[in-house]
Amino acid sequence: MRPLGYTRVSTVDTAVAAVGADATSTFLAGGTTEVDLIRLGVSRPDVLVDINSLPLKEIAYTNDGGLRIGALARMSDVARSPEVTYNFPALSQSLLLGASEQLRNMASMGGNLCQRTRCAYFRDAVSPCNKREPGTGCSALDGLNRGHAVLGTSEQCIATHPSDAGVAMVAFDAIVHTVGPSGARSIPIDDFYLLPGASPDVEHPLEHGELIVGIEVPPAPSARRSLYLKFRDRQSYEFALVSVAAAIEVREGRVADVRLALGGVGTKPWRARRAEVALTGGPATPQAFANAAAHELEPASPRRYNAFKVPMAQRAMVRALTRAMNGGA
Repeated sequence: MRPLGYTRVSTVDTAVAAVGADATSTFLAGGTTEVDLIRLGVSRPDVLVDINSLPLKEIAYTNDGGLRIGALARMSDVARSPEVTYNFPALSQSLLLGASEQLRNMASMGGNLCQRTRCAYFRDAVSPCNKREPGTGCSALDGLNRGHAVLGTSEQCIATHPSDAGVAMVAFDAIVHTVGPSGARSIPIDDFYLLPGASPDVEHPLEHGELIVGIEVPPAPSARRSLYLKFRDRQSYEFALVSVAAAIEVREGRVADVRLALGGVGTKPWRARRAEVALTGGPATPQAFANAAAHELEPASPRRYNAFKVPMAQRAMVRALTRAMNGGA
């Protein structure tokens, strides 16, 4: 057992000051990931700063048709919010499919976006892992890599990002609002997640002590015709092998607006921009969807055990687009 310091704060400024002043401290919200990693010996903070008393639980529909979500809003509350289920159904579905009911009741939205990979080599605290201990190597490259990424990988890391909500947020161009020792800033969510490159241990552009305070989801023409599909080994509480957040608006048989993001296949929630460009302005047909999906997966780098994810992701994109076009049916 390692001794842990604990303190509770009631304002954003005191939270930032408490963590920013001590390199061995970290924020604690729902704890559904952090507590696990501490028990495993992967995360080793000396002080936990409890932020659950901060006034960051808002869920609001904005005048322009977007959403404003506090970082401490619980996943279950956001998933069942009328503003979310009606205007951004893919986000609601991603949250409901993202964890068990018990975890959704505890986990915060900010924490969900920051959760660490489920790579077994990262979590066993023993195997070489560049994400956990830079410079030690990546055991997954030639190991059991069935659940690992095929997009955005490097020779340093092929771990997938596990967040389902992050996939939907990326599809909708969400903005992450933070407050840190250097002040407040707004980070487009696609920039919030960093590719592993040569430094897979750096996952976000956050300085130590920088706190997520809210998430803004701007309006999107196709958002109400959106859905989230998730394919996994079992139906109850499992991480995605492949998932898709899709939204599409069709006018006179042609794609006027389309949003696509993939989970389970990328080292970060993967915005399928190649497919979006290929589809926009073109015919809304199954063949066009299939061609765009194949184009998106062209840069994939599959390994021995995860090559099945390439055709699976292509088929999932076609199914998601078809169902979204038909109102989710």
